[in-house]
Amino acid sequence: MSPRKIQSTADRDSRHAALALALALPPDVVLYLLLPMYAEQFGVTLGEAGMLLAANRLVRIAGYAIVARLYARHGDRSACTLAVIASAICAAGYATLSGLWALLPLRLLWGLAFSALNLSTQTLATAEPLGAARRSGRSRAFTALGPVMALPAAALLAYFFGPRAIFGILAATALIGLVATRLLPSNPHPVPAKRRRIKLPDSLDMWSFLEGFTLDGLFIVGLSYLGSGVLPGGAVMMAGVLLALRYLGEILLSPAGGRLAERIGAEKLLVWLSLVTSAALIGFGAGWLWTCAAAIVVLRSLQLPLLAPIVAHRTPGPERVQALAGRAVWRDIGAGTGPLVAGYLLPILAPHWIYSLPALLLAAAAFACARRPVPVPPPC
Repeated sequence: MSPRKIQSTADRDSRHAALALALALPPDVVLYLLLPMYAEQFGVTLGEAGMLLAANRLVRIAGYAIVARLYARHGDRSACTLAVIASAICAAGYATLSGLWALLPLRLLWGLAFSALNLSTQTLATAEPLGAARRSGRSRAFTALGPVMALPAAALLAYFFGPRAIFGILAATALIGLVATRLLPSNPHPVPAKRRRIKLPDSLDMWSFLEGFTLDGLFIVGLSYLGSGVLPGGAVMMAGVLLALRYLGEILLSPAGGRLAERIGAEKLLVWLSLVTSAALIGFGAGWLWTCAAAIVVLRSLQLPLLAPIVAHRTPGPERVQALAGRAVWRDIGAGTGPLVAGYLLPILAPHWIYSLPALLLAAAAFACARRPVPVPPPC
């Protein structure tokens, strides 16, 4: 097969996986918007809301290895089809069920479903090394299409009709993703031999953890919670618009981030964007809420395509799938603990302290990522 044909196939498969995720993702992102603001209507406290928002991340810490093996064994089509169906089930549950123990199983189910979809989008985007960063950027843009349309609609419906109505609609639209999953390849992925050794987290692991902790945990919950204090009446509309702009930024800026990464280097771009993000997080905690939130939305969009090509470059061959899953686990650890910290500390501690320390640690981790790892000789 010619190089152009290989790239065309990789582009097509990556696009279909991203579209499946785009249709399955809205129930989760809308829950992040509505649950902290309408916790009582879902039958939970703010602290329990943080637990529910964290649960889907935390289950992936233990489940990613299992999902990665099943995904590699059964291929993209089967794994993503089951994941899309699971998303529809979760959305229907958000529309009808109340209380921590009723909603928790749905969050755990979605965590495993997202693992398969996320792994598929990253694996297919980096299947061909040539153009991997560009393909990763476009994949993020396609993935963002669903949330960018769902969030404003969710905010509008919640403002007039309460937080439940939107989830019934999202359950139906998630099933449209089955059209995209049927077009995915069905062949399995090679699985490397297991290594029975404990691996300490490296610089990419720590950066993934801190990015998830700050941008997918502290920032999202803080935007809903702090925004409701600044704009009591229209907070859900403002937060919904900003979160929609977050995904619109992915559509417009993630491809640009991928192209910049190919031009100047993904590691170098990661350092500079992380430094500016850290400054914006400090400003967000200091009270410049909406301005810094908009800046964080833009910066996050530019950063998203960077990690997958860095991982694929440093870990070529069959181990790439497991390496991508490993970095996703560390991001999920951060994104899972972030809502817990925000849910319990925001009511009792000044936001400046909650956001400043993780922001500085994120900057330090980015500098560490720029240092090339020393090659380790293979065992005899």
